[in-house]
Amino acid sequence: MEMLDLAFMQRALLAAVLVGITAPAVGIYLVQRRQALMGDGIGHVAMTGVGLGFLLNSSPVWMATIVAIAGSVAMELIRAYGKTRGDLALALLFYGGMAGGVLLINLSPTGSNANLSSYLFGSLSTVSSEDITAIAILAAFVVLVTVGLRRQLFAVSQDEEFARVTGLPVRALNLLVAVTAAVTVTVAMRVVGLLLVSALMVVPVAAAQQLSKSFRTTFVLAVATGITVTLAGTATSYYQDVPPGATIVLYAIGVFVLLTLLATPLAKRRARAAEAEAEGCGAPQPPRPRPSDDVKV
Repeated sequence: MEMLDLAFMQRALLAAVLVGITAPAVGIYLVQRRQALMGDGIGHVAMTGVGLGFLLNSSPVWMATIVAIAGSVAMELIRAYGKTRGDLALALLFYGGMAGGVLLINLSPTGSNANLSSYLFGSLSTVSSEDITAIAILAAFVVLVTVGLRRQLFAVSQDEEFARVTGLPVRALNLLVAVTAAVTVTVAMRVVGLLLVSALMVVPVAAAQQLSKSFRTTFVLAVATGITVTLAGTATSYYQDVPPGATIVLYAIGVFVLLTLLATPLAKRRARAAEAEAEGCGAPQPPRPRPSDDVKV
């Protein structure tokens, strides 16, 4: 294929695979915790890191990682301790992060609207070798955490009180989920973009849940969906000259709709089978003859 002969497309496809793995791997825990939009908030905060990277003439990916981690920790602490004013504090953090990023990029000598657009919506041609190195290191961390600690993270995401009673370090694990989500945002921003990365965390998980209710199967299906849509979206972006982030997200939504249509008749069939089985178990049985009925007097 012509696409595979180009160095920038090789880097873009590799980045797409890493994003397809990491985003759903973290997203499954965020969905369980009912924090599906957390990735969107972290993406806003990460913009300040991107702006600092341009302003200080350093790597925007690594700088965005540092700022996103700090922002995610602040979000988790606000969630845990912020009572009635928590939502207002989060809103200020999100909007302040985005505004700060836009301002810093425009103040930097190397920044421009084109740079800003590539980080907001993704860009294939701007994925450099240095970006691939950073993305690979960060993706390895995400996979190590989400797979190696899956039992502990699932327990905390499912029921914090029960996890605390069993002796798990709930606060530390919550912070670890937040940090891992922040790292995932910076992994995905070069391919999907900061404004759309949250969709890639959530939609493949929602699609996988249409066919499976177990955590392990949902995890595998979500990652497989993530890899499929990121590769398909990256290839479509090259051949049709369309934005990769938007294309990837639309493919993910398409998969969700397709699996929903497939799952609906299956769910009805399973419900009818369960009802029939329940009726069979609860049906009245013919009375057994008593011993005295068999004895002739």
